[in-house]
Amino acid sequence: MNIKHKILMWLHSFLLQLMHFERRLEPWFRSAWNYLFREPVAWVIQLLINIQRKDEGLKIAEEKIDADEQESLDKIIDQMADQMRGRFKPGGYERGGNSKTHGVLHATVTIRDDIPEHCRVGVFAEAKTYPAYVRYAGPGPNVPADIEDVGFMSMSVKLMGVPGKKLMPEEKYTQDFITVTTPTFVTPNTRENAKLQYWSLLDMSLYYFLNPKDTHLLDVAMQSLWNELMSNPLGQRYWSCVPYLLGEGQAMMYSFVPRTEVYKKIPGLPFGHVPYNYLRDNMVNTLNEKDVEFDLMIQLQTDAHKMPIENASVRWTSPFIPVATVHIPRQQFESKALIEFTKRLKMNPWHCLAEHRPLGNQSRARQRMYFELSKFRQKMNQTSHIEPTGDEKFD
Repeated sequence: MNIKHKILMWLHSFLLQLMHFERRLEPWFRSAWNYLFREPVAWVIQLLINIQRKDEGLKIAEEKIDADEQESLDKIIDQMADQMRGRFKPGGYERGGNSKTHGVLHATVTIRDDIPEHCRVGVFAEAKTYPAYVRYAGPGPNVPADIEDVGFMSMSVKLMGVPGKKLMPEEKYTQDFITVTTPTFVTPNTRENAKLQYWSLLDMSLYYFLNPKDTHLLDVAMQSLWNELMSNPLGQRYWSCVPYLLGEGQAMMYSFVPRTEVYKKIPGLPFGHVPYNYLRDNMVNTLNEKDVEFDLMIQLQTDAHKMPIENASVRWTSPFIPVATVHIPRQQFESKALIEFTKRLKMNPWHCLAEHRPLGNQSRARQRMYFELSKFRQKMNQTSHIEPTGDEKFD
């Protein structure tokens, strides 16, 4: 390791420690800051991002495939697999992304009966209740103490008993919804995602954003508005970040919006010992006492340039429409049987009906990336994939 690389590693470590220090102070100021400044600052950042973008004249729900997409995807898969090899041992492999499982929960998803007619497509076509599993996770690629994470989580929901042909045939009766706690994605496209995975492989992911030869300062600024100290996965809002079809000629994004007051105390702040898995602990405390609910809401693409399909760094601005309720009943979720089941569970947005086909380069990449990396993970853990039904018992 040369002197330059050592200096970069030291600087990266220093910046991370500075961020972790600031996280411990956030309960005393972050809510007020968000209330006063988050939306105005987000508006300015989006204005600066959009000034640099060219209107390509696309139609609503229209995609545009770049010539180097396959090359970028190959790099992403190879680099993420290398990260997994370097961080985990056979039998203990975690997912390449959304790595740290906070909990997998039984749930039901009830489609509303008052959805506007033009939105009654696919799983939203009729009022109905589906059994579901909900997986909450941290971002990865590491599995650190929660207080040392980057302030980012995911919520993945798998509906079961969904009729109709699916785009990915490894599951026949499921529909997956994948979301994170930021309304825009960390990179605008797969070309930039490949660069992020390169720096992540070197354990210096901040340099993707700060590299003076190729900065992504607007993207990191937007992410930082929503990356913050998390208190309970059951009390956060989540966004899809990338678009999906809503039947022919319509595109949507979706969001899970919490409806329940949940347990949010974090022991040890500001500078004492914080439990390693305090996010899971707060989920346990909440579900020991009460049920939890989320609204599933969708927003439609109403302007093909201002709300793009191929650039995931741009926040859509159309209003949200409620389409379903996610109900998570009181439950225990720490059994060994459930942990083993979690290893066999796959979440992939391409487990879906054709009416909800994922759109854009990031989603096209996910089809093969999620499939290959999950297959690799399960091979290294000597376990197999299972399509759940909702009837599983974990006592």
